[in-house]
Amino acid sequence: MSAVAEAPAGQPAPGAASGLVGAAPPSPAGPIDDAELASLPRPPAIRLPRFAQVWWFGQRQWGFVFRNRERYGEVWGARGYVRGRAAVTCHPDHIRALFKASPEEAPTLAHESPLRPVLGPDSVLTAIGPRHMRQRKLLLPPFHGEAIARYERMIAEAAEREIARWPVGRAFALAPRMQAITLDVIMGGIFGIGGRPRPGTLEHALRVAIRQLLRGSTMPGAKLAELMNLGHDEPFGLTRIGLAVPDRLVYRIIARRRSDPELASRGDILSLIMRARTEDGATLSDRELRNEVMTLVLAGHETTANQLAWAWERLVRNPDPHERLVEAVRAEAEDADELVEATLTEAMRSRPVIPMTGRRVAVPWRLGGYGVPADTAIGISILLVHHREDLYPEPFAFRPERWLGRKPGTYEWLPFGGGTRRCLGAALAMAEQRIVLREIARQLDLVATTPRPEGPKHRNVTMIPARGGRVIVRARH
Repeated sequence: MSAVAEAPAGQPAPGAASGLVGAAPPSPAGPIDDAELASLPRPPAIRLPRFAQVWWFGQRQWGFVFRNRERYGEVWGARGYVRGRAAVTCHPDHIRALFKASPEEAPTLAHESPLRPVLGPDSVLTAIGPRHMRQRKLLLPPFHGEAIARYERMIAEAAEREIARWPVGRAFALAPRMQAITLDVIMGGIFGIGGRPRPGTLEHALRVAIRQLLRGSTMPGAKLAELMNLGHDEPFGLTRIGLAVPDRLVYRIIARRRSDPELASRGDILSLIMRARTEDGATLSDRELRNEVMTLVLAGHETTANQLAWAWERLVRNPDPHERLVEAVRAEAEDADELVEATLTEAMRSRPVIPMTGRRVAVPWRLGGYGVPADTAIGISILLVHHREDLYPEPFAFRPERWLGRKPGTYEWLPFGGGTRRCLGAALAMAEQRIVLREIARQLDLVATTPRPEGPKHRNVTMIPARGGRVIVRARH
């Protein structure tokens, strides 16, 4: 049976090596000249029309990448969301070369992603070059160091408030419950709200609109709407309709904040970036503020929420690591923190919410035994990297113990991307996951609704549990 068939079932791969973390053999990668390019073959290409490849990738990315890895090896050519024929790779040496390259030599593919018309072309997620570095510098302070410590109480309070509402003995999906927690946290950080926004406020209306927008993104017509917006800076059609209400609310919040007499003393993220000035003394326009707020709200809560849902989807179907975690947390064991960290690291390895990233090389580039010309998009399949048998023996098994006493490698574990594009909110996301995972393990006995694991569902650039991570609370403690 192939890895494609085994992966969704979460079973160990046959013939796996005995270790828990290994190493990939060296593979040359990086810029080359035209003469070397001429001496190298191009990556083998998938022989399907572009539309078929886009549809397959968009609907079943898990099967797409594993099937083509099985057929073509660790590098192949494909046509997809981005222009031209892309190359796809999953070798750590290739990733290292791309992540260490300058933004001019290998700019991000996020600039061409389906999120561009939703978040705008100049947000910290979609901008490239100097523009990206400018936005990153403006947004970096609220997501590091002491700022994270200030969020921890907010996270704990949001988790306690939400967990108390969960029913006992009745099945429900974890993803929307986790989104309620992470949305409260990110909105609290952005707008300076203590607790959940009060009904009747603009922030409460925005919270409701964001949750409706996310629900709409899972409906049958959402994938078609996404494809229709590819290559555009501005949304239109169903995407434009879906964004109309949240956009209107964000602009009203920005206008109110600009006129706030206490703006200069406020410490929330919106006020900080509103006051911030670039090296040439410029401030962000309303449009730029809107793009950053929407980026932080959407990217800053939905990915973390689904990663938590995936963690519990894995735990409730793997009794040994589940029991070890619960026992350590409830006993306040010395190794509880390490077990929490290892569980989250393994969940992000086995079910990364962002399964693909990439760069577009501005010069000819080598990928192992292949060469690609300048202006080629190179996709990095995080899914494939995280399931390489040479890096992670028994790659389809959920084995948190592989991380005990070990830190994940920079180019082998990629849930937050890497290089100059590494996720700004990584530290906050990890803090949220640690606190929420620990609180659930401490308070609740969770079980799966079915023995069969949930498959992945692909929405925009994310991979989420197909049924939201359904569980049953058997008892409270």
